[in-house]
Amino acid sequence: MRVIDGDTVAIGETRIRLHGIDAPEKAQFCGSRTAPMWPCGSWVTGEMRARFEGRHARCEALEIDKYGRTVARCEVAGEDLGAALVDGGLAFAYTKYSFDYLRQQTEAARRGAGLHGAGVQSPADFREATRRGHDAQHLAKAPDGCVIKGNISSRGDTRIYHVPGQTWYGATRISLAKGERWFCSEAEAQNAGWRRAHH
Repeated sequence: MRVIDGDTVAIGETRIRLHGIDAPEKAQFCGSRTAPMWPCGSWVTGEMRARFEGRHARCEALEIDKYGRTVARCEVAGEDLGAALVDGGLAFAYTKYSFDYLRQQTEAARRGAGLHGAGVQSPADFREATRRGHDAQHLAKAPDGCVIKGNISSRGDTRIYHVPGQTWYGATRISLAKGERWFCSEAEAQNAGWRRAHH
């Protein structure tokens, strides 16, 4: 089995979307007003690879989704992969399509496992923002992994950075000509003399 991202794997040439779960997108960052932003999407993908890459999986195909992927329930060493991921806080129960893993999600949230308590925006909300053209438009122009937007006020006297998920992130445009820039971490932005936006 080859890991594509937090909820998608490949067996041979078949791309499989794991049934009933939803994991952060690769480009997704997590955080809150009190917690620094961190690349939770790439972290989940890395955890998936460390635990399951190259292992033998047995999958039961359930349907084909609109992207042409096989939606399946998979097991590794007799363990339901979806249940293991939700229980470990690496993915969420995708209740839009199934309530199969709601019990595991409730338990993971109670324990504060993985993503729970990390200020994570739901993957579905992140994708919706991307579909609206906000985050997608700007993430596409960002250097790889450097998605924090360093913005300069119209008067040129205030330097503020915006992180994915904040209120004005999607609407903020970066003009390199004005001296605005992308940052790879909040520490980098702060060291350069920028402060975090309040919302």
